[in-house]
This record gives sequence, C-alpha cells and structure tokens, in this order.
Amino acid sequence: MTEKTVKVSDFLNDKLIFLNQTFKNTDELFEKVAEVAKNSQMVTEAFLPKIKEREATFPTGLELEDRGVAIPHTDADTIKSEFVAVITNQEGIPFKRMDDPNQDVSAKIIFVLGLNQPHAQLEMLQALMGVIQDTSVLNQIQNATSVDEIKELLK
Repeated sequence: MTEKTVKVSDFLNDKLIFLNQTFKNTDELFEKVAEVAKNSQMVTEAFLPKIKEREATFPTGLELEDRGVAIPHTDADTIKSEFVAVITNQEGIPFKRMDDPNQDVSAKIIFVLGLNQPHAQLEMLQALMGVIQDTSVLNQIQNATSVDEIKELLK
C-alpha cells in the first residue's frame, strides 16, 4: 500500500479563501474563519475559543526573509470537516513568533489548518513548509486575485 501524499489543494474550500483582506488582528481573522467554517458545518462551537487559546499558548508566526507567515491551528476535536483556510491581508497582522514568543511577526499570508487526523497535521505542515520556502509561490499567493489562482498555486 502506498502512502498518499498530502496536498494542500485537497483541503481547500472556496469559502475559506480570503484574498486581499483588511483584518486588523488575529481575533478579527479567527472570528471570520470560525463564522464561515461554522456556517459550512466544518467546525464545532469550540473552534473559535480553542484556536485563540492555542495561538496564545503556542504561537505560529514565522519570520521569513521577505515577509511574515502564520499557520494557526487547533485541536482535532473542534473540526468536523477538514480544511485549510488561506488568507492574504493587505497589512501584516501581528502574530507572536513560533521561535520567539516575545517577538511579533507581521503576517500577510495566513494558513489556518482545520485538521482532525493526527497524522495529517504533520504531513500538512511539511507540505506547507514546501510552499512557504518558495518565495516566488508566496509572492504569487500574496498577489492572487482569485480563488482559482490560489487553488492552482497550491496544487
């Protein structure tokens, strides 16, 4: 039996791709993702408080050479249907850094992971690291103007 490679594109949902947004902080961002995901029956009521709590305890901001990225996620028990939300923001949203929680990173690209299979989280993070390490792909994601563009870039 061959292992199926996890692809970010398999977890994308058109409703959870938010391009060129103006969220001011993580609360606004998480509230919007939670609202849409809840209305789409993808998360439980506990998703919003748990993702906020987890981000406060285990920050997910990454400072790259030329921009900030964040990969917030929360407990599997809050996820009914798996997803990866993709958000691009005009201004950077302050996220605490994964490697130094005393420092903020200004994230313009955020991937919110909604995964409920324990093994999938590590595989998804590995898949996303490949995307995050590719500056040209990140530039294209940041400048994307359509959901289809994002889906194509994350294939």
